Amino acid sequence: MTKLDASQVRCHVLTYKEGLLSAVAHDLWIDVTRMSVDVDGAAGKVEATFDATSLTVRCAMKDGAERPDALSAKDKRDIEGNIAKDVLGTKKHAEIRFRSRSVTAQGSGYVVSGTLELKGSVRDVSFDLRPVGDQLEAKVRIHQPDFGIKPYSAMLGALKIKPDVDVILKVAKSAVS
Repeated sequence: MTKLDASQVRCHVLTYKEGLLSAVAHDLWIDVTRMSVDVDGAAGKVEATFDATSLTVRCAMKDGAERPDALSAKDKRDIEGNIAKDVLGTKKHAEIRFRSRSVTAQGSGYVVSGTLELKGSVRDVSFDLRPVGDQLEAKVRIHQPDFGIKPYSAMLGALKIKPDVDVILKVAKSAVS
């Protein structure tokens, strides 16, 4: 069993804006800063716990490019507060958990299937884990309403976050080999 933490695994959440006032809003790059991942290569099992209270806004994004100066420190704190309180309800649901059912080698990577528990709902998820340089990387699209999450909106819905967010996981190959 290999135990990994945020020093060996990176988890990013990308959100995308929509709505009538989307031109004044920002896509966001959010980092999950506290997590633990247990990998049992022999048994083909992965269990991961992500601290939902540790989501930190890294920066705004525009057309896929980072915009580090687009948000003030106060803007970031306000967004993080909205995520914790209004989106994820972290007082009641402080952890996000993933448990694999299967990890199957495919080509130079893996197909991972299991369950994701988010905000009290459990759903099946599958994703490809592929080599990218010296890392293994996965991109998982999460449809927030599937987990009982109402995507964030403001100004009577004129400004809102799309229901689908992308979660990107990166782990150093050396950490799991």
